[in-house]
Amino acid sequence: MNPTPPPDMPTRTLITALQSFGVRLADPRAGLAGRRGGAGPSDHKPMTIDGTTVMVPVHNAPAFDSPLLVEPPDANGLGRLLRDGVPVGTVSFPSTPRFYALTTGDGVPYHHIATLHGRDVLATTVLQECVRYRSRRKTCQFCAIGQSLAAGRTIARKTPEQLAEVARAAVELDGVRHMVMTTGTPPARDRGAAILADSAAAVKAAVDLPIQGQCEPPDEDAWFARLRGAGIDSLGMHLEAVTEPVRQRIMPGKADVPVARYMRAFEAAVPVFGRGQVSTYILAGLGDSVDDILAMCRQLTAIGVYPFVVPFVPIAGTPLESHPSPPPAFIDAILAPLADMLAGAGLSAAAVKAGCARCGACSALRNYEAAGAS
Repeated sequence: MNPTPPPDMPTRTLITALQSFGVRLADPRAGLAGRRGGAGPSDHKPMTIDGTTVMVPVHNAPAFDSPLLVEPPDANGLGRLLRDGVPVGTVSFPSTPRFYALTTGDGVPYHHIATLHGRDVLATTVLQECVRYRSRRKTCQFCAIGQSLAAGRTIARKTPEQLAEVARAAVELDGVRHMVMTTGTPPARDRGAAILADSAAAVKAAVDLPIQGQCEPPDEDAWFARLRGAGIDSLGMHLEAVTEPVRQRIMPGKADVPVARYMRAFEAAVPVFGRGQVSTYILAGLGDSVDDILAMCRQLTAIGVYPFVVPFVPIAGTPLESHPSPPPAFIDAILAPLADMLAGAGLSAAAVKAGCARCGACSALRNYEAAGAS
């Protein structure tokens, strides 16, 4: 049985509400315990709604006061989703991946090397340290990359051999279909591209798995061909915020690489990877207006870059832990026209070979695309 929303509430609307408000769990033990800290979707728990697996905040401040509550799952594994006490749908929880039970020969648990995001994507932060994170003046205020390392839930540097071993197991045991490799930014001009290239080459030698690499724009555009040759199928270079004042305020270190450099990097990377195979992650709710974000998305789609817009989720323990989440109406005002924009540019999440846009679990954007095509 597929967990579904009621007929009068489209799936995309329910997902947007869940990701904006978060959700309270009547039984916190249900499904996976959730993911706290680290890069990517933190303080989240995967849930499946109408066949779509999404990452929903459960551990942060907005979730504790959310109007949405999931009741304990029934015998079929379905939990009723209530909003202010009124049923609005049902959800289920993916089971714990089998590869999580394994360890490497030197005793490192596989889930300290890579984790499952969404339904079928293996994700890893190859380097769990970042030159930006070392300074309070330079750190991205939303980032929790150091939390999981400090808590002993991961290791600082995953070797290419470890990544290859875990990726092969995740494919064989859990049917993983693509992989995301992100990295903290090292103190090097390539900004992590070299680490990603070595890691991707090792994984591709072990298993046939599409890979997205994610890093800041490297100093030389020649790195894009090197990354592609090493086995990176799609590339993410994440703006997070789209206007310079917001970037300077929210991510003062990362803002040293200006938006103009990102745009030049996008223009150089698209011919290497192909239209739609270069993407950027945009966090809606940090201070950029709807018009700011849509204007940037128009520039990006014209180049052939997929703008993956997600609602900002405040993470406990970060400087922005008390920052409000964006209301669902704000997200809808972006995603609805963005879905039309993507269609007009011939871009779609379904055509992305690997990575966040293909996974789609942190945003309802893919559901908006589907609604526009139906």
